[in-house]
Amino acid sequence: MRPVLLAAVSGLLLLGACAPALQDAPMAASVSAPAQWRTQLGVTAPVEAQWWQGFGDPQLSALVEKARLANPDVRIAAARVEEARATERGSRAFLLPTLGVGVDGAVRREVSPFGQGLDQIVAQPAFRASYEIDLFGKNAARVDAAEANVAASAANEEAARLSVAAATANGYITLLALDARLVVLDETVEARQQALKFARDRAEVGYTSQLELRQAEAEYQATVQLVPQLKAQIARQENMLSVLTGDLPGAISRGGTLYQLRMPAPPSTLPSELLRRRPDVAAAEFRIAAGDAQMRAARAQFMPSINLGASAGLAVSDLLADPIGIWSLGGSILAPIFQGGRLTAQLEGATAQRDQAAWAYLSTVLNAFREVEDRMAVLANLGDQETALQAQRAAVADALRHASNRYRAGYTTYIEQVDAQRALLSVELSLIQTRADELSGLVGLYQAVGGAPE
Repeated sequence: MRPVLLAAVSGLLLLGACAPALQDAPMAASVSAPAQWRTQLGVTAPVEAQWWQGFGDPQLSALVEKARLANPDVRIAAARVEEARATERGSRAFLLPTLGVGVDGAVRREVSPFGQGLDQIVAQPAFRASYEIDLFGKNAARVDAAEANVAASAANEEAARLSVAAATANGYITLLALDARLVVLDETVEARQQALKFARDRAEVGYTSQLELRQAEAEYQATVQLVPQLKAQIARQENMLSVLTGDLPGAISRGGTLYQLRMPAPPSTLPSELLRRRPDVAAAEFRIAAGDAQMRAARAQFMPSINLGASAGLAVSDLLADPIGIWSLGGSILAPIFQGGRLTAQLEGATAQRDQAAWAYLSTVLNAFREVEDRMAVLANLGDQETALQAQRAAVADALRHASNRYRAGYTTYIEQVDAQRALLSVELSLIQTRADELSGLVGLYQAVGGAPE
């Protein structure tokens, strides 16, 4: 009997050896980090875990920290981590035996060997156990895939927190920029109101025509109508920030003004460090690992499955004087021979999913390097742009002063002063936008380099 059993086991193992080989991930999906960044920013500083505190605004910090905890997207990501952990715990059950206990009972009437009716009550309490020997690593591969999915979900949660923190910081900076624009508009409205009064006074005494009066009135109204538009933008920005932090739309307190925000040093990181810092890159790597594990599990389906089973119990009947103990112990070995191509299709599908994960990793890495380079390029040139705008503002302000004096003295028409006022308003708004772009560029760079692990 033993030689027959050994021969059967050997034959099944040979059948399993005919399983297809696993394929490696595409070589073209790998990428090497450049030696250095294309753009250099000069003075940089290490990234702090709570990098948003570097802007020196307590309200900004409070909003970011609240959003990282209460934002709905962050909570969804955290729930997905818990789901992945539950799946992992469930997959580990495949490595353990299954145990069960139960009772079979019945009341039945049968015909005895003597041709007479026989009523009996029977019961059979039993204990059962079964176990699949994971000789070829199918169940272990399932556990590996589940563990990789947990790690990917955790990385996605961190990526969500980083994204929400950056969106909140940018939203607050934009809100302060809108406040600064409103201050400039209010000052411009006041200046044009004074110009309108001057034009009206001159028109009443006949020093100027009605044309200049109407021009001054038109310029004043053109500026006034911008104020309610800007106030609506401020309200929408406040509502957006409230929702980001998990609250109903409402007003947002300010910790200071746009120009009171500190300009921290740009974060420093080497290209070779970027792939270890970015949570989205880590998630993409874990998805490749999960795909590899799922491929191993699909290939193990070609191998024989070895199952052991045992049961023990009692046979109880009103026809028996005493219960009778019963038990069984056995096992089975089953190897697939013909499945109509199902196992091959499953392996090919798992291989294709792993390759998709590999190409998604490449896309994530390339986008990571692009985002850092883009933000560095913007920050490297915004300083020069702000310097030029400051010089332009000084020149335009001086031109407005001369134009106003010439108009009041009667040497020029009102159009010359209006053109200077328009130019000054445009430059001042551009300066505000440039300042906001610099601050937002820093936030974007913090996000692009992956923040800092806590």
